[in-house]
Amino acid sequence: MQSLMGTNFLHLLGNDDIIERLFKPALKGEKIGAICMTEPNAGSDLHGITTNARKVDGGYRINGQKMWVTAAPMADFFTVFAKAGPEMKLTIFLVEKDFDGLHVGRAIDKMGVWALPTSEVAFNDCFVPDSHRLSKEYGDGGDHLRTVLAEIRIITGAMGLGVARAALDEAVKYAAERKQFGKPINRFQAIQLKLAEMATDLEAATHIVHYAAWLKMTGRPPLQQAAMAKLFATEAAASICDKAARVLASYGFAMEYPVQRYLRDVRFTLIGGGTSEILKLTIAKGLN
Repeated sequence: MQSLMGTNFLHLLGNDDIIERLFKPALKGEKIGAICMTEPNAGSDLHGITTNARKVDGGYRINGQKMWVTAAPMADFFTVFAKAGPEMKLTIFLVEKDFDGLHVGRAIDKMGVWALPTSEVAFNDCFVPDSHRLSKEYGDGGDHLRTVLAEIRIITGAMGLGVARAALDEAVKYAAERKQFGKPINRFQAIQLKLAEMATDLEAATHIVHYAAWLKMTGRPPLQQAAMAKLFATEAAASICDKAARVLASYGFAMEYPVQRYLRDVRFTLIGGGTSEILKLTIAKGLN
């Protein structure tokens, strides 16, 4: 996603070298990008970012610390949000992994999503050339932030759909195989009700995420719909994973069955891209 973002900006700036060397390979899966927004004291309040970029001859010096940077240890480049200029406007920069002053810090141990490392990243007087500024100087970083967040929220909603589908499939399979009182448990109404609720929630979540993605693909800013899609789909996914674990009962708690993983991994979707509480505030503001 950040690769696409950078490509769009760099076409405006005319930097074909970076497009060919970094972003096109990233779109092919040959290079990895990471996005640096969250800070120790700036999570939901991204406008509270304190990472700063000081203008110097030929570029900028970036100083600050970022948290929860996904794929940081193996990233080839980082899309960094920092404040710059006399008015400290939000500005976006591209930092390549071998730039002096960039330091990938400790990995953050998580309860789920173990396959995707998450780390701290620090910038200590990190020099970034003028060619690596992705947004307009001292101007439109905030607008791009809103666009990026909308994309992230649609993607996170889609991730929720994936884990919810996996949990539902596992619950349906187990309910057909597990027998109690002489018959499969999917013959009992209590189990049937859970499966029906899970399937209905997943169907509704699928449609709202697809609609937000369609708006994005057709060039209509889906800021409100992206927030709704992420909110509904991830909350539905969390509920579906919980119900799947209940269908499996003790085995939903056992490491030998995948439902325990879905139950842990789905928590990430409730946080990444904005918590449900922040999304509700965003949606409410959009109604005025």
